[in-house]
Amino acid sequence: MSLLISSDTRTIVQGITGREAVSFTRDMLDYGANVVGGVTPGRGGRDVAGVPVFDTVRQITDRQRVDVSVLAVPAPALRDAAFETIEAGVPLLVILTERVPRRDVAQVLELAQLRGARVVGPNSMGILVPGCCKVGPIGGPAEDAAKAYAPGPVGIMSRSGGMTTEIANLLTQRGLGQSTAVSMGGDPIIGSTFAELMPLWESDADTRALVIFGEPGGGQEAQLARYLSEHGTRLPIVAFIAGGFMEEMPGLRFGHAGSIVEGKADTAAAKARALREAGALVAEDLSEIPSLLAQALGSGNSNAK
Repeated sequence: MSLLISSDTRTIVQGITGREAVSFTRDMLDYGANVVGGVTPGRGGRDVAGVPVFDTVRQITDRQRVDVSVLAVPAPALRDAAFETIEAGVPLLVILTERVPRRDVAQVLELAQLRGARVVGPNSMGILVPGCCKVGPIGGPAEDAAKAYAPGPVGIMSRSGGMTTEIANLLTQRGLGQSTAVSMGGDPIIGSTFAELMPLWESDADTRALVIFGEPGGGQEAQLARYLSEHGTRLPIVAFIAGGFMEEMPGLRFGHAGSIVEGKADTAAAKARALREAGALVAEDLSEIPSLLAQALGSGNSNAK
């Protein structure tokens, strides 16, 4: 069992003829993804690494089932591309595009909710199931992803695309494999938050623990803390909140668009405190994550209600 994607997942790539999309489509194929088509308006009839290109999403969905679309289109075109995908009945959108206007994202998420679709991103790097498949550029080329990720019981949710792979590599070096890694996206408004994905992790038999990589700004970590306090979880959770240095360097901005600190509750320290109070183990340094995980897995789950 895996989270969101599996070896049977039928994937399309919107914006497939773009330079970066051509590269990560090849990497996805090399890693085992089942890419059944791509979309670039006006370029139908071509192919990318053997994947046929169509002018519209509907041209693909009218012929076959599509489970997920990876959107790598320019920000001004993202809303219309996502609307097209949702209306074509694709149940999962993984949006790589960054700097999408907030109003456009809000409209995409509203339509997705109305149609029963799930959105990961914007500004996501994708999803990866070690030894199985991936969607998006997460992990890089297949050979690099194979070194960084290994099958195992630890799920990863990260607001930083790059740190998703860094954490996986750290765990792999310590003999802790991963079940699924999800790059959530670093923009202020995203489709699937930590708390919203928790029920999926709870039902995933292959996942026995979770690692969370958070950042200053936004309400995701506080929302997760409330979820844990109210619902509990069978899964030990180890969290690391980046950006603690910001509190000692006033005026310094963290890298992601979503990392805008609007009050004391948005700081790294406040988020770490809230997660600790909700039962999560919080690492002060990335290097502590494997030992905390080993401790949590060895002692069972302290979060269950």
